[in-house]
Amino acid sequence: MHSRCSIVLAAAWLLFSPLAAAEKCEPPRIGLALGSGGAGGLAHIAMLAVFEELEMEPAAVSGTSIGAIVGALYAAGLESSEIQDLFREFGDSALNPFSGLLEDGDSPGWSDLVDFDLANASFIDSDGFIDFIASRFDARSFADLDTPLAVVATDYWSGEAHVFREGDLLQAIKASMAVPGMFPPVPFEDKLLIDGGASNPLPLDLLQGFDVVVAIDVTGSRRAERDGKPDITDLLFSAFEIMQQSILREKAEHARPDIYIKPELAGIRLLHFDRVDRIVAEAGDAAKALRDELAALPVCR
Repeated sequence: MHSRCSIVLAAAWLLFSPLAAAEKCEPPRIGLALGSGGAGGLAHIAMLAVFEELEMEPAAVSGTSIGAIVGALYAAGLESSEIQDLFREFGDSALNPFSGLLEDGDSPGWSDLVDFDLANASFIDSDGFIDFIASRFDARSFADLDTPLAVVATDYWSGEAHVFREGDLLQAIKASMAVPGMFPPVPFEDKLLIDGGASNPLPLDLLQGFDVVVAIDVTGSRRAERDGKPDITDLLFSAFEIMQQSILREKAEHARPDIYIKPELAGIRLLHFDRVDRIVAEAGDAAKALRDELAALPVCR
């Protein structure tokens, strides 16, 4: 009898001891949603840097358009600094995609990365850009990624979101970033795919089942006293941005993230990919807010 009691007491001590509790402790599983928003989406880099600083890794990432690009680079194993370097290299040639810049040197000129493609209902053929980013990582399918990734595009015919979770990674990125009028739509099976921002600009709803959902909204904002009179390009793409914000307001009534971050980026427009360092710096306040939110999460679940 005494022996049996000793065994029970020993088992209870092991079960409830601090060591046992530490062994059972697991950090919360975080799902990270990276939204669309043109060059403003380079602010996503600052958010990834926060995760690295806190030594926290999202369990899964979902992304739309620029969010899909940055998300894919991260899921393929690139660190935030490497992603920033990539866009810094690309940036000098991306200030104005309609100017046909020609530059010498190591950095690729815009004319090396894009081709005018009016025959395919767009100004620019995106293959050059896809080849450029593809040269920076080895993954070619979703199965090759270090982190599970969901990429959103939009079926032009139905208007419904199409979510890639497997198959050709580069094709998914190309479809997700196919801004109407700028990049050509991407045929896929019986669909014709365009930018995912037309249907799901901030895909937090794809992260159900996670302990914490973090959503980064980079759809931007417009202020008359700050931006001045818009030109035709601004009007075209701001109209698309307004549509995305309307979608987000409606979705917010049904799905809310646990942590919502919206960087304030003064004067950044759709095509300002030459300003990656400025964008990352301006996202500093938003990055601090994210850091505070993540640091406040419970250590165990």
